[in-house]
Amino acid sequence: MTRGRDALDPALLRLIGVILLGGMLGILNSTMAAVATGTLAAEFSAPLSTIGWVSTGFLLAVTAAIPFTTWAVDRYGGRRLWLAGLGLFLAGSLGSGLAWDTGPLIAFRIVQGLGTGILDPLVLVLLARAAGPARAGRVMGLMGVVLSLGPVLGPVAGGLILSGLDWRWMFLLNVPLGLVAVLLALRVLPADAPGNGDGGAEGPRLDVLGLALLGPGFGVLVLAMTQSAERDAFAVWPVLAPLAAGAALLGWYGLHASRPRRDRSRPPLIDLRLFTSVGFSASVATMTLVGLATYAALFALPLYYQQAHGHGVLAAGLLLAPFGAGSAVAMPLAGRLSDRIGSRGLALGGAVAALLAALALTRVGAGTGEAWPAVASLVLGLGLGFVGAPTMGSMYRTLPPPLVPQGSSVLYMLNQLGASVGIAVVTLILQAAGPGEVLDGVRGVFWFGAGATAAILAAGSLLPGRPAPASGDVPGPVRRASTTSR
Repeated sequence: MTRGRDALDPALLRLIGVILLGGMLGILNSTMAAVATGTLAAEFSAPLSTIGWVSTGFLLAVTAAIPFTTWAVDRYGGRRLWLAGLGLFLAGSLGSGLAWDTGPLIAFRIVQGLGTGILDPLVLVLLARAAGPARAGRVMGLMGVVLSLGPVLGPVAGGLILSGLDWRWMFLLNVPLGLVAVLLALRVLPADAPGNGDGGAEGPRLDVLGLALLGPGFGVLVLAMTQSAERDAFAVWPVLAPLAAGAALLGWYGLHASRPRRDRSRPPLIDLRLFTSVGFSASVATMTLVGLATYAALFALPLYYQQAHGHGVLAAGLLLAPFGAGSAVAMPLAGRLSDRIGSRGLALGGAVAALLAALALTRVGAGTGEAWPAVASLVLGLGLGFVGAPTMGSMYRTLPPPLVPQGSSVLYMLNQLGASVGIAVVTLILQAAGPGEVLDGVRGVFWFGAGATAAILAAGSLLPGRPAPASGDVPGPVRRASTTSR
């Protein structure tokens, strides 16, 4: 009886496939355009600092849209919001592909980012609701394949397109793929009544002040880290000013969200009592650290192959395949296992394997052959995959359904921030090594990745163990937050 209930039936598999198709579009586009910076600068005769906003504007729009999705999914329903996100993404893609100057290109990339900011957290919300707590691990494992392959395949896909086609096709190819995603969504996604995610007539009213504080707060923090990476410095005003502004906005949101409310129809976008659950806090901390370790590898490995072995950008990107393949293999397996034996043991075992692989990569040098780094990056991907899927599964097993959108938003906002912090730290490490000591800088990046992986051992030890038989077993503070938010 239990086995039949937990199995992924064909209807659920079709739903998962359709959701992951839409999710993959946004994830690929978040990294694909990065390889076209030089091409776009030459095309529009624009400085690199201006072209950088093609990616920065997209990233900021993604971050700003995530908190709105938290509220809108319960107000309008997942299906309607999914189609709206796809529509924005398609409009931004078409406009970017037809852009005639840098200003319109940046503007359309922001539209594309707003669509992605709706789709990204909604992927997790729809999958978690469809799967239920008993199957959260295996479904998040499938989602993990997309999360792990997206950053690896994005630059490779961008390089392949640029090597044979005009740059505009990086964006225009999204249009037919997006239309397929829309048609499949219309056919497969079930209609859901808006209102609290449970069919109620009306959902909560929008926390306008919270939306004005939370999205921009995280956005300017991401901007600060992006500016640090672009300028190879931290103690400069383009970094410190948005950093201070972001801290002030998030501090203001903390005061706003924690004060007593007379109007209970307008709950805060993110109930801060979520973080009183040790399991939830451990899950989001672990996933943030996984993001730091992942981006360290994504930057350091191609740079090593280029500097030590003389490979071009495309070949170096293709040599990331063992890392991506390791994560893609580990995620579904670890997610399925976590539904049976819990998350803590799997995450700790994966963190140990990833730590050993990262330490091995700190020993690479100019005379190191390609086989050793390939094997080490494969083990690193396997290890991080065994951390990621069980951790995401544990988060959705501990959250009651009304709080799934909030949990997804927290996870994605911290993921965006963690990725930006990782990129900034990696850039500063490489700068500190000096232009003539790139391999020393690469090893320093791997040491940073090893440190992030070691920290996973501390956070992962707080993850839940074996799942309780009752799917509704929720930590007390989270249960109380659920009641309040509804």
